[in-house]
Amino acid sequence: MKLCITGGGTGGHLMIAEALSEAAVVDGHEVIFIGSTSGQDRKYFERHSKFSQVYFLQTTGVVNQKGSAKLQALYKVFRAFLQARRILKKHKIQATYSVGGFSAAPASFAALSLFIPLFIHEQNSVEGRLNALLKKYAKSFISAYDENSPVQGYPVKEFYYKNARVREELKTIIFLGGSHGAKAINDLALSVAHKLQKMDIAIIHQAGEADYERVKQVYETLGIEVELYAFTKDLPQLIIRADLAVSRAGASTLWELTANGCPAFFIPYPYAAGDHQYYNAQFLVEKNLGWCERESENLKSKLIKVLKNPQLKEKSQKLLQYSTQDVAKQMIQDVQKKLK
Repeated sequence: MKLCITGGGTGGHLMIAEALSEAAVVDGHEVIFIGSTSGQDRKYFERHSKFSQVYFLQTTGVVNQKGSAKLQALYKVFRAFLQARRILKKHKIQATYSVGGFSAAPASFAALSLFIPLFIHEQNSVEGRLNALLKKYAKSFISAYDENSPVQGYPVKEFYYKNARVREELKTIIFLGGSHGAKAINDLALSVAHKLQKMDIAIIHQAGEADYERVKQVYETLGIEVELYAFTKDLPQLIIRADLAVSRAGASTLWELTANGCPAFFIPYPYAAGDHQYYNAQFLVEKNLGWCERESENLKSKLIKVLKNPQLKEKSQKLLQYSTQDVAKQMIQDVQKKLK
């Protein structure tokens, strides 16, 4: 099978694209990628990937643009659509898989215009606008939040499953501020640092490049020992060491923590489109698999309350029972089945 994977813009979308490409190549399929010159697409796949060929077309997001900027963005999408048609024809693509994001628009529409079967993965509990528009034209629409999805679960790297474990005692906490840093999470970590020290809980903290120096100076002033990072590619190795995470609720991070059995105290990014991070977290909270709190002045007291009675073993066991392995492989098998 010759497969095109398209989409991206953010790390969450691109991690799904990576998981799908790895599963497809293992099964002996040829896979190309069509993304954008904007966003993080090039950073992820330009030099190292399982794709036989990668293409980055000049596109930008359309939804948040206004006036002439929106018209220019639409023109870029149309021009990229024509390019994507040529690419799909050149490689004799048999199916196209969209992982969402503005990067997915040109190749998704190109596939439909060429009557190439389109498959879609929705990473968030709130459907993205492009996915919602194309859903009715897709052969399969996969979502971990939809009980009617042909494939249940969320594709994450095998590493998280292989190193999964039940957390029984809170010895290490990890604060995930993201690559750009989340000030609310960084400030929360600093506010509870003394409490964590008294409880003999080790701190791992990814503060983000923008806020790293400030956070470092405050820790030094407080005299707190911490394993502090601005940005690191070794995040999976850090997560498996942690017994509790304090994190945003982006889909990839949420499902990676779930696959590894690490309970989390989620603080959703308040400006996410459709408030999707809040609803991502609520999907787990409603099943008693974690905690979720809005950014507020009460975060410190709410986190301390969790620290005193985290019920780690119960939640960790439930997370491991809930996560589904080999999701990417199942998604590729679903494509093969639908093509037949």
